[in-house]
Amino acid sequence: MNTLTRIVSARPRLIAVLAVVFVVVAGAFGGTVFERLDPFGFTDPDSESVIAEEELASASGEEPTPGVIALVEPGGQVESAAGRAAVADVVEAAEADPAVTRVVSVLDGPDPGIVSEDGETTYVSIFTSAGDDDATEQLVEELEPLPGVTLGGEDVTQMQIGEQVESDLRTAELMAFPLLALISFFVFRSLVASLLPLMVGGLAIVGSLFGLRLLVEATDISIFSVNLIIGLGLGLAIDYSLFIVSRYREEMAEHGAGVTALARTMRTAGRTVVFSSLTVAAALASLLIFPQLFLRSMGIGGTLVSLLAAAAALVVLPAVLLLLGERVNALSPRWMRRASDAEARHVEGGRWYRFSRWVMRRPGKIAIVTALLMVVAGLPFLRSEHRFADAQILPASLSAGAVDDTLRAEFNPRRFDAGVVAVDASKGDRAEVAEVARLAAAQRDAALVTPPVYVGDDVWRFDVQFAVDPNSDRGQELVEDLRDIRAPVPFSVAGTGAALADQKESLSAHLVIAVAILAVTTLVLLFLMTGSVVLPVKALIMNLLTVSVAFGILVLIFQDGRLEGLLGYDSLGALDISQPILLFVMIFGLSTDYGVFLLTRIKEARDAGAGERESVAIGLERTGRIVTFAAILFSIAIGAFVTSEIVFLKQVGLGTALGVLIDATIVRALLVPSLMALLGRWNWWSPRPLRRLHARFGITESPAQ
Repeated sequence: MNTLTRIVSARPRLIAVLAVVFVVVAGAFGGTVFERLDPFGFTDPDSESVIAEEELASASGEEPTPGVIALVEPGGQVESAAGRAAVADVVEAAEADPAVTRVVSVLDGPDPGIVSEDGETTYVSIFTSAGDDDATEQLVEELEPLPGVTLGGEDVTQMQIGEQVESDLRTAELMAFPLLALISFFVFRSLVASLLPLMVGGLAIVGSLFGLRLLVEATDISIFSVNLIIGLGLGLAIDYSLFIVSRYREEMAEHGAGVTALARTMRTAGRTVVFSSLTVAAALASLLIFPQLFLRSMGIGGTLVSLLAAAAALVVLPAVLLLLGERVNALSPRWMRRASDAEARHVEGGRWYRFSRWVMRRPGKIAIVTALLMVVAGLPFLRSEHRFADAQILPASLSAGAVDDTLRAEFNPRRFDAGVVAVDASKGDRAEVAEVARLAAAQRDAALVTPPVYVGDDVWRFDVQFAVDPNSDRGQELVEDLRDIRAPVPFSVAGTGAALADQKESLSAHLVIAVAILAVTTLVLLFLMTGSVVLPVKALIMNLLTVSVAFGILVLIFQDGRLEGLLGYDSLGALDISQPILLFVMIFGLSTDYGVFLLTRIKEARDAGAGERESVAIGLERTGRIVTFAAILFSIAIGAFVTSEIVFLKQVGLGTALGVLIDATIVRALLVPSLMALLGRWNWWSPRPLRRLHARFGITESPAQ
């Protein structure tokens, strides 16, 4: 920190100019990343269902499922001359596209399942060449103008998700930025100071998009990572700016504006930002071990933006503070200036000080009641259901969502959720393949098995329609029953139910490693900061309580279908299967972030000679307002995604905002002081070997170091 302060103080104007140049260059280059990002990426590429689909695609030369489904409503009976002509127009337009390999429609012959019960709606299934990523956009341009045609299907869903994410980002920004600017002015108590977090956030976001643009040349990245980068970048920028600016004002009140105040700020709040950013980055980096593109991309984007937010707060922000000097408090009403001066001069006995003293007079009761209430609030998560992301996450206002709703309402939904079986056998092994199909048809709840078809390269295919929802418990059991068949030739199962089963298995297998990484890095970082083994363990437990409460509330809202009108969504009766892991990592990391800020001020007061309970009261007094408003501002930044039209982005926005607010209020105001009071000096205990280790490599929280 001393070295960094010397570098910044030597060339503050140069650093400010370089930051502006960086924003211009990185913004121009990084702004092109959107068109290179992938929309989905929820599957494990090494799972059985994905490998089976790739095997079928390679053997047949076409995608195993129709990428585009054209819903045709001719305005009368499908079987009438006008109705068949409307279908023929769709078929002709699709077959004219060189990327289309096969078109299935009512014109191919009698198939009652392809026409709605009222006879006025049908659909055309369009298969495209394997690996042709540009086929869908061209098909949409060709088919969308046809009268009575609405387009859906897996590929259209992916395309519209990408477009919706960009639109949702603009909506979230338009909503969040004015609120953030207004509340920041109240929190920072100066118009000039309130603009600093936006500067830090802008640098972090632009830098992260620049980093994604470079990385996308080497690896696939999901477009959902951009949502995380913007929300998390703004939130962390506010946190780090508030920590540094508030500490700089304290030091400025005692030493005046300049290098001395900045150096003391960097040795305290600056060092806290380093630890905070490392805990958040380490938490999100644990997502990198998951093979799913969605989670891995979130890990990449979250790690990038958390480190870059810290870098901007530790390099550019100090340079700007030096250039501003006393003007950091400019454009501030007189009453705000008085409040800011009182806070900067450590006026004790404030509301947070008195409240913490009240809590510590009855620590046992408050700790037990608070913990029990949090446990009870988290219990609904024990009955959580999970499903795979598909077109149902889109609103009916988008064509893919409307097509999916119509297919499920007016046609047999099991037809589209069928299991796909790929059999490895030569063309002459027809009898063995038929035996596999016969055994599959004998399974309970296997409603219909299509005749096996040889697709090429010693691969056969047949489909198994489920008589139950493949996402249900029985549907998952049927997938296992099919895979457990003892057949004369090897085979593999894909499809909706198989994809969900594989996703559950993959996430469970990697979750243990991710949690271990998360726990170890948190314990190590907090030990280096505090020198205690008790405080890091307490932090882990409190973080788990915070996560459980957020999860419980999400189940009550999104799974049980509450607040649908207010939040603008239709409940799917389950949470997306990937979201709990993402939310766990984010809430855990952010909870540790606020814990670090509070513990550093408690430790600083204790190192300065305050008693056990007095140091806790001082720490809460000096951080209570800052942490509370940091959490509010962060929740606005990330919670703006509740406005998204995609339901699981609503879950991410609301879940993260809830976790942050719960941690910054209930945990920090009640659990932390009560448990600190109960344990007293045992809070700081560690074995003798670790004490020696901390004495050599750890930190003593004193600005005079």
